Amino acid sequence: MSKLFSPLRLRTVEFPNRVFVSPMCQYSSEDGLPNEWHLVHLGSRAIGGASLVLTEASAVTPEGRITPWDAGIWSERHAKEWKRVTDFIRAHGSVPGMQIAHAGRKASCNKPWLGGKPLAPSEGGWTTLGPSAIPFGDYAVPRAMSVAEIEKTVDDFAKAARFALDAGFDVAEVHAAHGYLIHEFLSPLSNHRTDAYGGSLENRMRFGLAAAKAIRDAWPQDKPVLVRISASDWKEGGWDLEQSIVFCKALKAIGIDFITCSSGGNAHDQKITLGPGYQVPFSQAVKREVDIPTGAVGLITDAVQSEHILHTGQADAVLLARELLRDPYWPRHAAKILGVTMAWPDQYKRCDTGPMGK
Repeated sequence: MSKLFSPLRLRTVEFPNRVFVSPMCQYSSEDGLPNEWHLVHLGSRAIGGASLVLTEASAVTPEGRITPWDAGIWSERHAKEWKRVTDFIRAHGSVPGMQIAHAGRKASCNKPWLGGKPLAPSEGGWTTLGPSAIPFGDYAVPRAMSVAEIEKTVDDFAKAARFALDAGFDVAEVHAAHGYLIHEFLSPLSNHRTDAYGGSLENRMRFGLAAAKAIRDAWPQDKPVLVRISASDWKEGGWDLEQSIVFCKALKAIGIDFITCSSGGNAHDQKITLGPGYQVPFSQAVKREVDIPTGAVGLITDAVQSEHILHTGQADAVLLARELLRDPYWPRHAAKILGVTMAWPDQYKRCDTGPMGK
């Protein structure tokens, strides 16, 4: 029996298979609101057979966006506009999930296809925030957050979770990876604070744990909360797997249900050796040492590779990004490769019954 196409249950939410849609920024919102692009982009992955469809990183405040065109979840209006997306995803057999985020010092940038560089105030940019006044590479120097701003941001995460729940999402994911705000607090490369939020590992974890707990407390007890981490900065003296395991044990203790193990994004000069499944060992280590379900990401592209990752116990689900951009129906094609029967929607069933129309 295929492990990839076996169900996975987190609290009371059951995922019909273990192919998850990784959050993928689309840079297509106005005022953080989803639109027809998001409905079609995310809806097509539900039709394609993925069991969990996660939104792109959705910011808890306007200044928490990577770009002015990022999605958001900071008001009732956002919740209302997301509702038709969650309704569509659920109607087609998938579970809708939202990744809740704050970009920190990596905010206020242009769209990738317009260069992705930081925006000047004259271009609509804004002052970014971070744990310390340390820029990411040649980005603008962020303003070090006051304790009051940190506490307010924790509250912003809680409010965002409540709006996400109103929007109909069944899963919340805390974005603590890729060099964004929570990761910035975790890493000694970007956090040089000398107060209760910096210095020791316990202090550097304080903000991330508070934000995750705020979401867990705001989320229904019968629904799961996920966290995405970067398990390594890929730079000496930075955040690493050993610290990640300590952080994940603390996340488990506050009720987090699942850890997605990514890496990198916090050091502009990181040195990563890329290869198929290059981040899977992080997932395997966290799963083993923390005893928590994990998700594997990173150059996972084919059905046999995905089946092997799960069958050998290296992860409990695989999260695909670029491969699902190339092929929204990847789960259905993977099922066929693995000899699993997966019913197509009524409108598409003719594609599995021979020549068109027969």
